[in-house]
Amino acid sequence: MTGDQGPPRARGLATWTTRRWLRVGVATALVVLALLGAAGAWVLGRTASLSEELVDTRSPALTTSFRLESALLNQETGIRGYGLTGTPEFLTPYQKGLAEEKEFTTRLQELLRGDRASLADLEAVRIAVEAWQERIARPIAASPGGEPSPLTAERAAEGRTAFDGVRAAMLAQQERLRTDRAEAREDLLATMTLRNWLFVTIGAVIVLLAILVFEGLRRGITTPLEQLGADARTIAGGDFGHPITSTGPADLRHLSGEIDFMRRRLVRELAFTEEARQRLNAQAADLQRSNAELEQFAYVASHDLQEPLRKISSFTQLLQRRYGGQLDAKADQYIDYAVDGANRMQTLINDLLDFSRVGRVHHAHQDVDLDKVLKRTLSSLDVSIEEAGAVITSDPLPTIAADPTQMGMLWQNLIANAVKFRRPDTAPEIHVTATREDVLWRFTVTDNGIGIDPEYAEKVFVIFQRLHTKDTYTGSGIGLAMCKKIVEFQGGTIAVDPDHRDGTRITFTLAPEPPQGPVASVLPEATRAGAEPQP
Repeated sequence: MTGDQGPPRARGLATWTTRRWLRVGVATALVVLALLGAAGAWVLGRTASLSEELVDTRSPALTTSFRLESALLNQETGIRGYGLTGTPEFLTPYQKGLAEEKEFTTRLQELLRGDRASLADLEAVRIAVEAWQERIARPIAASPGGEPSPLTAERAAEGRTAFDGVRAAMLAQQERLRTDRAEAREDLLATMTLRNWLFVTIGAVIVLLAILVFEGLRRGITTPLEQLGADARTIAGGDFGHPITSTGPADLRHLSGEIDFMRRRLVRELAFTEEARQRLNAQAADLQRSNAELEQFAYVASHDLQEPLRKISSFTQLLQRRYGGQLDAKADQYIDYAVDGANRMQTLINDLLDFSRVGRVHHAHQDVDLDKVLKRTLSSLDVSIEEAGAVITSDPLPTIAADPTQMGMLWQNLIANAVKFRRPDTAPEIHVTATREDVLWRFTVTDNGIGIDPEYAEKVFVIFQRLHTKDTYTGSGIGLAMCKKIVEFQGGTIAVDPDHRDGTRITFTLAPEPPQGPVASVLPEATRAGAEPQP
């Protein structure tokens, strides 16, 4: 039975938590300290009691006994002298001895209260004194003075015998008082020795408890936490295969198990993430290759289409000049359609060629003063601006690191659109602003034109998407798509401000430095959410 009790007890201790260990340890320490404190208090009380008894009772009682003996000797001397000479002066020490006898007897009764043996000795002394006084002292003291008392000679032998009895009683009393005082002194010394050893034991127990507490905290809390921290730092350093060692009380082992479970789950998630990243990298590489091929195809296609289109445009224009008015109206209309289509195709291909060059051909980054770029853009659009009577103002614009050709194309498309999409009979008013937002610059181009419905706020940035027919407003539908590509290539975003009602406000951001690696916006998510309105 004894051998079978070990494992369950061990398993029971293994389930103890840190709180339980602390409770049991603190309770045990408090019980031990309480017992030692009670023992110390008892020893201190015992020492104080013995000291008080020795100082206040035993020593004063022995001293008073000696004084009582001296008072009795004064009485005997005085009576003997008076009896032999009859001189009244010898009665003075006798009378003084009587007063002192009474005083010291009363004092001894008070000091020896409760001590029956000592009181019995005091009673024996009193009886012996009373017998001597009755037979010797009082009769001689009552004799007339002036002559020796005849009782002195008659009762000399009886007087010596009676006073020897007094001396014997006093000696017995003093011997008992000496013995009691010696015993009290020995008890006090023994108690003080016990007190000293007890205090040494209390100090040793306190030191032992401190050592046990320190060692318990080290083994049960500090070492397991240090081990857990070391394992966590190892894992944080990249060794996700490193297991968490479970040590210490049950709750710390449970915590280690939870962290190890989280580590294993993290390993699985990292493996899945790594696999997804590899697939994403492969897809990104395929997409990059496909985009490069598409851009190359667009460039080659638009470049190779230039010559056939020039021929078509040239010959249709020759037909128009040579045979215009010589054929019927239908033929003239068909020739006009052919010339117009060839011209629009030429414009479309040129725009597509410019679009394909963004980020591929024009990528010479340098410090660009956007104020100067805007002025050059307004100068190139001077004719259309003057015809429309447009008023264009701007805040001071910053200098950023960018491709100057791209920045020129950006301002040209935005300003040209603001001038083109104006209200009838209303002169365009266009204002350009620039403000710093964290690491980005935010620009706005605001006009008082016809505006853009919120449902088309995203559609206008898609290539070849038009909101009006070519008869109403000319263009290929590629301008804002090119603006978006330029802005994103510069690490920003572009959108239509949905809160602006009187006209159109295009807002976009540009980074002071071009982004490294694949083109991606550096705009924070919260800012991007505000800058890219949903339709």
